[in-house]
Amino acid sequence: MAVDPDGDFLTAFLADEPDRPVVMLNLLRFAEGGRELYRRYTEAFGERVAHHYGVEVLYAGDGSGALVAEPGQEWDAVLLVRYPSRRAFARMVADPRYRQISHLRAGALSEAVLQPTSPWGRDR
Repeated sequence: MAVDPDGDFLTAFLADEPDRPVVMLNLLRFAEGGRELYRRYTEAFGERVAHHYGVEVLYAGDGSGALVAEPGQEWDAVLLVRYPSRRAFARMVADPRYRQISHLRAGALSEAVLQPTSPWGRDR
């Protein structure tokens, strides 16, 4: 399962309003022992990367039993992360400082969803 964005994802992602802020929904399923590894990733991310790109964690929490979901759709953790722009996100994932720690995230997760979101009310 993919846990990190690739070139095709980033190309499509940047095609949609590259300079507008974006809130990314992160749904995480941890590999065995992954929770501790992900904690190390978030610590390093905060120290080395987040402030360079204006990243703001709006919410981070553990998942619990799903109220409405198909079997196997429960997630271990949920994060909402705000980036000042889609372009900032793309630059961040290409930054050598991020690349040095991304293996922690990849090793921590067995599955992930990164879902860009846009606020309602713009063109609805």
